Amino acid sequence: MSYETLQTQLDRGIALIWLNRPDVRNAMNEVVIAELADAFEHAIGDDGARAIVLAGRGSAFCAGGDLNWMQRARQFTPEENRAGAVKLARLLRTIYQSPKPTVARVHGPAFAGGMGLVAACDIAVATTDAKFCLSEVKLGLIPSTISPYVIRAMGEPRARRYFLTAEVFDAAEACRIGFVHETCAPAELDRTVDALLGRIVQGGPAALAESKRLIRDMVGHPIDDALIEDTAGRLAAVRASDEAREGIAAFFEKRRPAWVPASK
Repeated sequence: MSYETLQTQLDRGIALIWLNRPDVRNAMNEVVIAELADAFEHAIGDDGARAIVLAGRGSAFCAGGDLNWMQRARQFTPEENRAGAVKLARLLRTIYQSPKPTVARVHGPAFAGGMGLVAACDIAVATTDAKFCLSEVKLGLIPSTISPYVIRAMGEPRARRYFLTAEVFDAAEACRIGFVHETCAPAELDRTVDALLGRIVQGGPAALAESKRLIRDMVGHPIDDALIEDTAGRLAAVRASDEAREGIAAFFEKRRPAWVPASK
């Protein structure tokens, strides 16, 4: 696919989506949002893609909103502002609900909307020099469309602090509060992400998608009779699938399942 603000590639079953506006630290505008939505939908629909990685070219992952776009937005009508916000909200939902595992490859600043992109992904790996900031209140704004994902990622108590203070925090703090899952030296970023992807592709594609749906459906649900019936039904259905039969047969036959890429 050819994009104005992105670079995409499919490499060994991994769909790579690169934010490619290094001159503005990959800041988001309406074009970036539209192209990200299209790129994710294309990767989700590509049978050759087992997982999706979101990354940024240049010195930053994503510095938040593009200043020129924000300047133009001052002249937008309420309807135009709402339409733009809805497009960003739908993009984040697309990433969050992707049936394929998503990994954020983070370096440099991940500010404001950039934090929303990270939070919407399943797994986030950041370099030790990465920086994070929910800067919206300093502009008289609120982190509204990204809030469902950021709050889930860092938890309500931390969100109360960082939504209100707009302070910059580092990768060590992001890892401590659970916003990112792993940190590494800048030179080790690709190796660390590749190691995670190597583990992800060991899982059955349908099982990975169902595991993601399971997490979304279980969070906050009371452990009642309905939940017990639901989880038992899900397991029974998966056990009867062709993928599960293949996985169990491969285990007992001491071979790799059909979905696992051959070793180089």
